[in-house]
Amino acid sequence: MSLEAIRYECGRLEILDQLRLPFESVYEPIKTVGEGWEAIKRMKVRGAPAIAIVGTLSMAVELKSKQFQSSEEVVDFVTSSFDYLKTSRPTAVNLSEAANRFSLQARELAGHHPDDPETVKSRLITDIESMLKKDVADNKSIGEHGANHIASSLAGSEKARVLTHCNTGSLASAGYGTALGVIRALHEKGILEHAFCTETRPYNQGTRLTAYELVYEKIPSTLIADSMAAALMREKKLSAVVVGADRVVANGDTANKIGTYQLAVAANYHKIPFYVAAPFTTIDMSRASGADIVIEERPAEELTAIQGIRIAAPGIECWNPAFDVTPAELITGGIITERGVFMPNELPSQTV
Repeated sequence: MSLEAIRYECGRLEILDQLRLPFESVYEPIKTVGEGWEAIKRMKVRGAPAIAIVGTLSMAVELKSKQFQSSEEVVDFVTSSFDYLKTSRPTAVNLSEAANRFSLQARELAGHHPDDPETVKSRLITDIESMLKKDVADNKSIGEHGANHIASSLAGSEKARVLTHCNTGSLASAGYGTALGVIRALHEKGILEHAFCTETRPYNQGTRLTAYELVYEKIPSTLIADSMAAALMREKKLSAVVVGADRVVANGDTANKIGTYQLAVAANYHKIPFYVAAPFTTIDMSRASGADIVIEERPAEELTAIQGIRIAAPGIECWNPAFDVTPAELITGGIITERGVFMPNELPSQTV
């Protein structure tokens, strides 16, 4: 049974506060859009798929508790709520994609049921709730496609040795995970020799979360410091590097957790296949290249302190981008999706 980052049942939403992991497992109720925004902004919940699900479910929970005089009032609440939620973390596209899709659906439902706000509410909530099952199903497909693709490159009885970055497992999704889902699938098939995860400074999602999931799932694994990655590639004969994504744009450039770009450069030098694992909701054809992606910058305190304890010299200036952009030409293994594995230049033909 995989870890649960999100619990939802009968209109009640709870999230696992990931700021407390791995030392405490505390579920926090989310009852309003404002609480959803705060949980996402403070990174109590993180990971592009999970952000989209928690954001939309927070809107659905508050929507369910409200009374409306007309369907147009429902539309106004839905669109204004989603406009606010989209400001929580701008780089990841999944929340914006879901917000735009459900805002359009609310308007279409209101057009068919202008005097029946309860029908508009109930149909919209039902479709939002279906995101949980769909995300798990998509992730398992990503895991299957990715594991098969990596396995096809192994020689004879060779098993895979895979490096991943940040956290892309059950804690970053509704369950199973994207890049970590590929590692899980390799393990389930008996063809994973070892997984390596980076610490992912400055917020340590690899140390706190990915390592936690790997131990929980009893997957043979090793944690490394971010600065050890190139040496690992030289010394440990990796089969692949597999990372997640917060946004993949039309030319295949990919925004992911800071540190991803340098892993891709090092993997390219060592001739190790570099994969991005992401559902199609992460692909944004409205932006031509990585230069068009807005990169979120986080507070300096995340870099200068760990768990509230300052580690940096007072007075030092900080630059703390949460993401970087990996050019498409460095994604040499392919982009692993729920529909299959595609090279970056193949994506446009898959999204029409």
